[in-house]
Amino acid sequence: MFEQLFRYPKVLARHRDAPMVIERERYLEHCANQGMARETLVHLARDLLVVVRRLDAVRADQMITRQQIEIAAKRWALFQRRRGQCESLYWSYERFAHVARSWLEFIGRLKPEVGAVPAGEEWIEPYVAYMRDERGLSAKTIHNSRWHLQKFFGGLAAQHRTLAKATITDVDSFIESLGRQGWCRVSVASSVTLLRSFFRYAERKGWCATGVAAGIVGPHIFRDEGLPVGPDWSDVERLIHSADREDPRDIRDKALLQLLAIYGLRAGEVTRLRLGDLNWAKDRISITRPKQRCCQEYPLIPCVGESILTYLQKARPRSAYREVFLTLHAPIRPLSPSGLSTMVAGRLHSLDIRSKRYGAHALRHACAGRLVAEGLSLKAIGDHLGHRSAYSTRTYAKVDLAGLREVADFSLRGVL
Repeated sequence: MFEQLFRYPKVLARHRDAPMVIERERYLEHCANQGMARETLVHLARDLLVVVRRLDAVRADQMITRQQIEIAAKRWALFQRRRGQCESLYWSYERFAHVARSWLEFIGRLKPEVGAVPAGEEWIEPYVAYMRDERGLSAKTIHNSRWHLQKFFGGLAAQHRTLAKATITDVDSFIESLGRQGWCRVSVASSVTLLRSFFRYAERKGWCATGVAAGIVGPHIFRDEGLPVGPDWSDVERLIHSADREDPRDIRDKALLQLLAIYGLRAGEVTRLRLGDLNWAKDRISITRPKQRCCQEYPLIPCVGESILTYLQKARPRSAYREVFLTLHAPIRPLSPSGLSTMVAGRLHSLDIRSKRYGAHALRHACAGRLVAEGLSLKAIGDHLGHRSAYSTRTYAKVDLAGLREVADFSLRGVL
């Protein structure tokens, strides 16, 4: 493997003569089989050379702990700064630690951590089971609820407080901390609603003092507060056309942008799309709706179908994964919702497109706004977006500015 990466005899000898040459070469071959580019493999080989020289315990045929890796990584970062190779310690430290952990785990030399149970897990797990088994909530809702509760219990543990002794003051302090972290009122209100529900359950179980749930008050949210925020449709068209290039990234991103903007799909619905969901014989695409616990079928619009087909033929990496959209570089894996939103935000910013939101959901709002402007009923818009009820679609009535102007211009003279 080293012969494929390095041509100069002295450089090749440096890698060949260093300790654990077989283990390092085996890891490089594994990364190459995962699709890692040659240039990336060259950098990785150099990093492995640093690791094997700087991590003394690795040469003594011992299991290596994460603490040992951290100590060696800090020393390497300080050495790099003294040499003038970096200004900040962060990236040198992170690179060393990441490569060391990945390699040692691959060769079976990373000592497993006996992980401490996260704060509040003994209370969170029963509540999660209650949400899943008794309330029948979706996996996404349960995942979000767990995340909020873990943040709350983490803050509670930091104050050396327990659930049994928790008071409304503890909850208020946590809510205030969310505001200081820059959370908007709607996000804070969602966390408040969850905490109120959890404390009601905890009170019934006798885990905490009574009356806490009743005292939890969040920010006031006005009915139908705020308009849906998304870019103008002309900007969306410009965004899609910006991906009209033959680069693999542009080929993939064009298909992604069209699914988000034309079908108004959520990020998770796009990233969960599988090869079997594309019915090329009937020109149909099936979308799994986790909130509705159903599958919704759409006509496969020709321009979208062509973009997806071009991606599958020219840009999709070879992989055993059945998800349609994958990362472009090793390690090859299905694209994540956060990765999709990051891509959309980056393209919006690069084109200087103004929008209150810059993630994937902004294109869903843009899609809804366009459907309103086209004169579709709220029922039809809700069906297209996969809403469970017209209640979820009602907010888009406020974006029909042309209709509102007609109402404002309507004269009652002659009627009264």
